Amino acid sequence: MSSLHKSRIADFQDVLKEPTIALEKLQELSFSGIPCEGGLRCLCWKILLNYLPLERASWTSILAKQRELYSQFLREMIIQPGIAKANMGVSREDVTFEDHPLNPNPDSRWNTYFKDNEVLLQIDKDVRRLCPDISFFQRATEYPCLLILDPQNEFETLRKRVEQTTLKSQTVARNRSGVTNMSSPHKNAAPSSLNEYEVLPNGCEAHWEVVERILFIYAKLNPGIAYVQGMNEIVGPLYYTFATDPNSEWKEHAEADTFFCFTNLMAEIRDNFIKSLDDSQCGITYKMEKVYSTLKDKDMELYLKLQEQNIKPQFFAFRWLTLLLSQEFLLPDVIRIWDSLFADSSRFDFLLLVCCAMLILIREQLLEGDFTVNMRLLQDYPITDICQILQKAKELQDSQ
Repeated sequence: MSSLHKSRIADFQDVLKEPTIALEKLQELSFSGIPCEGGLRCLCWKILLNYLPLERASWTSILAKQRELYSQFLREMIIQPGIAKANMGVSREDVTFEDHPLNPNPDSRWNTYFKDNEVLLQIDKDVRRLCPDISFFQRATEYPCLLILDPQNEFETLRKRVEQTTLKSQTVARNRSGVTNMSSPHKNAAPSSLNEYEVLPNGCEAHWEVVERILFIYAKLNPGIAYVQGMNEIVGPLYYTFATDPNSEWKEHAEADTFFCFTNLMAEIRDNFIKSLDDSQCGITYKMEKVYSTLKDKDMELYLKLQEQNIKPQFFAFRWLTLLLSQEFLLPDVIRIWDSLFADSSRFDFLLLVCCAMLILIREQLLEGDFTVNMRLLQDYPITDICQILQKAKELQDSQ
């Protein structure tokens, strides 16, 4: 470890040990990257995402309160409905007169159950393939949820719901427009993919199952948006960061902490996932156009070239912005980018500058390329030097 790196760690520790955290100082330090040693990144993200307040004295009580609240969500939204499902149908009278699977009443427990299943199946499909370049999410967590795995609890878990659902012979896809498509998985998936990730034995949980639970509870608590494909790519880096915290006391509560940080982050970016808001000033279309208008100011020649080839920002910037670049780079690089995004007081204005910087850094290739070559460049971004991209984005920000 270099003396410079040791000095940066000491700077973070000095800021974080104060009774009241100096937010601007923490943001300034974090913008240039947060060391992973000693759980510094995990702690800084929790502060920068407004999960932890600036007053250190209140951390213990707030964490205890929030983690208990999450346990309550588990009981109310997974365990109790699972018990109710296990009990439904025990009595013929219950099925015939009180409630039954064909009951058209929107308040029917069965109706709610089937709607939840549709969401759960999409979440399950997405989280199983989370970060396929690493094995982390397929490995067993050191801290499986005891509430869920308690052998004394006889209820239908999310795992069982996915296995037993009557829709399991179909693939359910809910796109961002809210349209649900059903098709046979044998038409869309390679035969080997059906067993690509085996479920772990009883008593164990894979990390992707924890992420699945977080997203399912978020969908239940936020019915207006529920779950949309891509949210898994937002929660993944958060959970990975917290679940690899070197502090075992914090790592044990990675699920609850991730849920609340994800909820706070989604409160800032959820408009990107709501199609009806696309053309509003807070919608994703406006943000994509802002990338191009910034490019026009900074590099007119490149802007005109992309316009000439009719390369619209929707073709590439939609994914860049909606998923916070989580699909463009390897996970460690995404985490480094997020250090800067979370640290910037106008964090998503800075994201627009990062996207603009990404275009300018490959300007020579784009100016030389035809439509096909340039689309390939933009959809499979060639530069892997994250520091170069962030430095360019900072230059653009300083020149405004």
